[in-house]
Amino acid sequence: MEYSQFIDGRFCSGTGEPVLEVISASTGQCLGRHAHASPGDVEQAMRCALRAFQSWRHSGATERSALLRAIAAEMRAGREAMARQITLELGKPLAEADKEVDVAAEMFEWAAEEARRLYGRVIPARSPGIRQIVQLEPRGVVAGFAGWNAPAITPARKISAALAAGCAIVLKPSEETAGVALLIARAMQRAGTPAGLVNMVFGDPAGIAQQLCAAEAIAMVTFTGATSVGRQLGAMAAAHMKKATLELGGHAPVIVWDDADLDRVAAATVAAKFRNAGQVCTSPTRFLVHESVYGAFCDRFVAHAARLRVGDPFEPSCQMGPLKNPRRRSAIAGLVANARDAGAGLLLGGQAIEGPGFFYEPTVLAVRDKRAEVSRLEPFGPVALMIPVRDADEALHEANSLPFGLAAYAFTEHMQLAHRFASEIDSGVVCINELQASLPETPFGGSKDSGLGSEGGIEGLREFLKVKCVRQGGLA
Repeated sequence: MEYSQFIDGRFCSGTGEPVLEVISASTGQCLGRHAHASPGDVEQAMRCALRAFQSWRHSGATERSALLRAIAAEMRAGREAMARQITLELGKPLAEADKEVDVAAEMFEWAAEEARRLYGRVIPARSPGIRQIVQLEPRGVVAGFAGWNAPAITPARKISAALAAGCAIVLKPSEETAGVALLIARAMQRAGTPAGLVNMVFGDPAGIAQQLCAAEAIAMVTFTGATSVGRQLGAMAAAHMKKATLELGGHAPVIVWDDADLDRVAAATVAAKFRNAGQVCTSPTRFLVHESVYGAFCDRFVAHAARLRVGDPFEPSCQMGPLKNPRRRSAIAGLVANARDAGAGLLLGGQAIEGPGFFYEPTVLAVRDKRAEVSRLEPFGPVALMIPVRDADEALHEANSLPFGLAAYAFTEHMQLAHRFASEIDSGVVCINELQASLPETPFGGSKDSGLGSEGGIEGLREFLKVKCVRQGGLA
């Protein structure tokens, strides 16, 4: 694939240095190279976006809806190529990559529907002759930042919401999965997206972030990624009085109660835990298991995890591919070694897999205290922690003990207990007896160190809109 920048509706080479390499996670081989976007390239992208915004902000709801539907159709038409690119760059099994493209297209389809329903309201006036109206207006040019772990879904979520709201966007997708983002750009180009409405720049993340956050042309910042980076971006946005939505890290608790169907829960949570090799911000990670079924659940979970087929993500039988890069594999190895030194029991895995690519075994640790770093730090990899709990009070204390609150899960057939877990777990999303934490139509966002604002759902779309109150007199 030819790697490039996407500015003003055209694919063009970056004019900065150095040259970036895109590496295959499953083979370690170079897939292609492209030059950094220079500050001049980023400036051009902002200038083109601002020009496109001046027109797009006045577009009608049906026009926006039609464009978003056309983009979704083009993405579905190019589904095979996009899924293959996800697998090439990220190492996600091809069947999972197919599903990701479908969900990314759904983001545009859902936004197409909601673009026609961005209603304001009329507020009854206190006296005759006065009209009070609340108008929703697009914020302006958006600076977007997307990570590599969901290379189709995350850009699609940000682009579709921005366009539905009447905004333009300058997006910095991950340099490590640049090809996936560029295939989205090709779909938008084929769909007839106005030039400059969506721009993509790749290069030095810190430099581009500083330039975009400080620019007068940028009205809003939206970021998906690590908490540490999100804090810096949020601070830069606040320093320039810009709206920011931040979808950051998690360390999702999973409460498994003594009345749950242990085999069903083990099978479902193994599939969710090791999806995308655990490189999912909502990945179930800290299993808080009632002590009366702790041993039985651990046995079932380990048995299901041990049967996972790890290997070439293009093989139809593959259920788990590699980690994205050697940094992630080293980080996982370090966390596992630290946990074992701190007394955690190794129930499964715990080793890198030899050969090309960045593979690591599905790993299960029995953890009984907080000395291990992995008890506090999001592993973002194929590591599950098993932690026994005595009662609901202890389960809730453990679930809320970390400064993260993105997603949480609980499995119980007890109605009152389920209601208590849903009410008292401090998390942006709580799933009871199921594991689907994010859909195009539902709001997705965290509390505490897991972020600010929402993505998805009408709540996520409204982040891209500003509220204006208009009072008009002299109507009597």
